[in-house]
Amino acid sequence: MDYFSLAGIAAGLAMDAFAASISNGAVTRRVTPWFALKIAFCFGLFQAFMPMLGWLVGKAGESVIRSVDHWIALFLLSYIGIDTIVKAHQKQKCGETGVMRDNIPLKTLILLAVATSIDALAAGIILPSAVGASTVGLMVFSVSVIGAITAVLCFFGVYIGKKFGCVCSDKAETIGGAVLVIIGVKIFVDHMFFGGG
Repeated sequence: MDYFSLAGIAAGLAMDAFAASISNGAVTRRVTPWFALKIAFCFGLFQAFMPMLGWLVGKAGESVIRSVDHWIALFLLSYIGIDTIVKAHQKQKCGETGVMRDNIPLKTLILLAVATSIDALAAGIILPSAVGASTVGLMVFSVSVIGAITAVLCFFGVYIGKKFGCVCSDKAETIGGAVLVIIGVKIFVDHMFFGGG
């Protein structure tokens, strides 16, 4: 199993949620550990669930996907990464609104968690070939790692947002996008030149 690629994909996919956590921390009057845990749990849960769902969808066309998985990985991860970078540069700074709140409604939090984990749904299709998760157990382990990394980053993201505002969120998304592109290229090169593809 390729733990390096798994950690990189997990961190890259988590950057949208991390940036959203920073934004939430920046616009919340009083950040408590419970508030940070609530955001971390929700984002981590959806970030783990979506790639599993993507993998199940991919299983339906496994025989076709297996022959072109390195191409799919290259295009999907590159697209997700570049899209993340572009959105980071287009996005307005969250601190500019000047709107402060006491809490985040659960409905809003769930919508944010779904929106920031859509990329993970697509990534789940190529995750088994990307990290060598050849069994259900390894796939469950992989999505658990993705969820855990997201949760940890989001927990600290809330406090980073409270401390520094939104300065870090765009940079985090840009770096995360770049990581996804690099991993997509790595998977393609490994398969084409070192895997007999």
